[in-house]
Amino acid sequence: MSALTIRTLPRNLRRPILITAFSGWNDAAESATTAARYLASTYQAEKFAEIDPEEFYHFGLTRPTVRFKPDAPTEREIVWPVTEFSVVRSADLPRDLVIGVASEPHLKWRTYCATVLELARQCEITLVLTLGALLAEVPHTRPVRIGGSASDPELAAQLGVRPSKYEGPTGIVGVFGTAAREGGLTTASLWANVPHYISGIENPKATRALVHRVLTLINVQADLTDLDEAAKQFDQNLAEIVSQNAKIKSYVTKLESRASEEDDEQPTPGTSDLPPASQLVDEIEQFMRQQRPE
Repeated sequence: MSALTIRTLPRNLRRPILITAFSGWNDAAESATTAARYLASTYQAEKFAEIDPEEFYHFGLTRPTVRFKPDAPTEREIVWPVTEFSVVRSADLPRDLVIGVASEPHLKWRTYCATVLELARQCEITLVLTLGALLAEVPHTRPVRIGGSASDPELAAQLGVRPSKYEGPTGIVGVFGTAAREGGLTTASLWANVPHYISGIENPKATRALVHRVLTLINVQADLTDLDEAAKQFDQNLAEIVSQNAKIKSYVTKLESRASEEDDEQPTPGTSDLPPASQLVDEIEQFMRQQRPE
């Protein structure tokens, strides 16, 4: 029995793009999953399929939640960590979107990827676009850097990304992208660089950067005023926090100085010339949690 359930298969999609984002290791500051959900809500996506979590999750690590039923507020229900897929058919977009959002699974990654690719096949997906966000030694005062890759050189140029030189551990985003490419699909991946010293705070600037790059890919100019305002408030809050702590201010200044000397190449882990900052990062996050507006 397949873990994939398709309630109503969308037909006659216009050059559909499958966009996926996974919370957890691939999702610094929840930037990627927030971007995917933003696209889904903005263009009124409709859920049509899901992957049952039973085979793929350790429920002691990603626990189901309990809530009151919307239509019966005195009754409780269990919400399982399913992978949900929604379809976007909008006159404002030249192509249709299939958006999948989930927590990174714990088990049977190859089987999980094959299940997602089965859905892609049935929906006649023409491009698989994965979204991610990574922690990097970048200052929050600079524009968000977007890295990534694409299986097609022209697509890479259109997205404005260069291949990463990173080698090391990977997550479900990397595994699924490789599986899709090996399955004959055109693939691309976009990663937002998130300042590592504010990893515990949702980052609307990184979310906006990902959303904007996705819309650029499909040649759409959209009103992102709500994200702009959230990013502006985010900057104001951080500026106030930094001004109150000399150690944080000094560290950000060092990051800014190094950023000014770098080119646009994506940071490679293990090559930093900054002093070790693990203790400082803990102090920054603790200070920011204490100062965070209600």
